Amino acid sequence: MPALRLEVFDTASTDDGSNRPLVEATAVEEAKVAGFEQGYTAGWDDAVAAQQGDQTRIRADLARNLQSLAFTFQDARAHVLNSIRPLMLEMTNRLLPAIAREALAPTVLEALTPLAEEMVDAPVTLVLNPAVRGQVEGLLAEATGLPIVVEEEPSLPEGQVYLRLGTAEASVDLSQVTADIAAAVRAFFTLKT
Repeated sequence: MPALRLEVFDTASTDDGSNRPLVEATAVEEAKVAGFEQGYTAGWDDAVAAQQGDQTRIRADLARNLQSLAFTFQDARAHVLNSIRPLMLEMTNRLLPAIAREALAPTVLEALTPLAEEMVDAPVTLVLNPAVRGQVEGLLAEATGLPIVVEEEPSLPEGQVYLRLGTAEASVDLSQVTADIAAAVRAFFTLKT
């Protein structure tokens, strides 16, 4: 049996009977280099696109996590404020008036001192609520030794005292200060929660 013979397609026979390749060797090399460059460029483009996609995904994840943290912080802050609100309001409503009552006599003394420097022998007139008379009178008599005339005015709040010396007049109004502080605390919790 004769040997099997296959037909060769990449060569062509010339007139002299020799087989010569249809494509030159340099053209084959150039095609290989061009194919390599094209594959390299396509791979590079894919890598850049993948990296940009990763960066976009990372940015989106980071933004989502930061937003979640911001909500968590706001929730925690609101929870803390809601937790301390009753305590702060109770302190404002109960402790602040008591502190103001205790501070009334020293505050009146502080307001009276500049007036006393201008006084010759004229008495200082105090207009105050009868409930605080003993407290204020006791401290002023003990601290100054000045002649004092006390006028009771039941319509005045307990934290308000008027001082008169001739035509000069000064006012101490811890009731208003207490009310302003209480309103500010209530407003803070109303706005923040």
